[in-house]
Amino acid sequence: MFGKKWKLFRLSGFEVSIDLSWVILAVLITWSLSVGYFPLQFKDLSSQSYWIMGVTGALGLFASIILHEFAHSVVARRMGLPMRGITLFIFGGIAQMGDEPPNAKTEFWMAIAGPLASIALAISFYGVYAAGMAGGWPIAFNGVIGYLAFINIALAIFNLIPAYPLDGGRILRAILWHYKKNLRWATRVSASIGAGFGVFLILLGVIRVLYGNFIGGMWFFLIGMFLQGAARASYQQLVARKALEGEPLERFMTHDPVTLSPALPLDRLVDDYFYKYHFKMYPVVDPEGRLIGCIRLQDVRTIEKEKWASTSVKSLMRPCSQENTIEPQADAVQALARMNQNDVSRLMVVDKGQLTGIIALKDMLKFLSNKIELENP
Repeated sequence: MFGKKWKLFRLSGFEVSIDLSWVILAVLITWSLSVGYFPLQFKDLSSQSYWIMGVTGALGLFASIILHEFAHSVVARRMGLPMRGITLFIFGGIAQMGDEPPNAKTEFWMAIAGPLASIALAISFYGVYAAGMAGGWPIAFNGVIGYLAFINIALAIFNLIPAYPLDGGRILRAILWHYKKNLRWATRVSASIGAGFGVFLILLGVIRVLYGNFIGGMWFFLIGMFLQGAARASYQQLVARKALEGEPLERFMTHDPVTLSPALPLDRLVDDYFYKYHFKMYPVVDPEGRLIGCIRLQDVRTIEKEKWASTSVKSLMRPCSQENTIEPQADAVQALARMNQNDVSRLMVVDKGQLTGIIALKDMLKFLSNKIELENP
């Protein structure tokens, strides 16, 4: 879903990142507030005041979306669901899960937490706005607070639309899942509604463009495209998970993976491994086959090329992290979840310190394609 991301900060243990596309949205929101919304609502202020209000309003929206997604993440964590963090992108924000909710109850409370947080923010901002109006506070301050009250209630209402993957669609899926005891059926129904709502927004966007509202129409069109694609992708991901559920790692594991000797010089590593096999990371093992470290392409880049021949892999390798290893007792779904959670495409299978094989995402996808084609005509 995302392209280039920048890590901003950590909030109660959750990593908050920003996607490059959010910069585009932030600029558009600031501009539209500064030259459109605030001048229309509040007359006879200076141009500087409008721009300060626009920047402040955009930052307030930025914080509101983070708190909306933070509410999802906190509830999910309390119910035992691993969360990767929060990412802001052009269509708002998303709390990234490392796995599907284990039951309908978890899905329901996690989904409803975001809209409830937005409603709480809207009430809080409106309380401050009412106090400011009664107390005669500056118009510019009251204007921004009033906007944040409005935008948070709008955010809550939009997200409560029962169109998956919006929060309302997840709430609907949780209810259907609880009623029918069938996650796949519940996902198919809610995702179909989500895709249909996406088509509605696309058509609405086209109509607005034809009637002269190009910018507003394009936003409806793009949001509709995003929702339609995300709804379909969500159902396909669930089908994939169900197809892999219970499959042992043995089906996908390469038993004779490419490994490195700790004494190998870097010049041979580059020529005989990076340029030949094209992997970004290699395991380093001792003569008994024990995994003693890992070396990555970016590690080699830190050494000047003239020193490659005199530098060994051992001097540059690092301990292998849990992010790119997995136990042989795990199944394919657990492997896929770990790959997804840590943004890696290969996992080393390690049994009591011994490297027994490697799982590659491409091999799992080939198996998945054949199984779905054979068992789901």
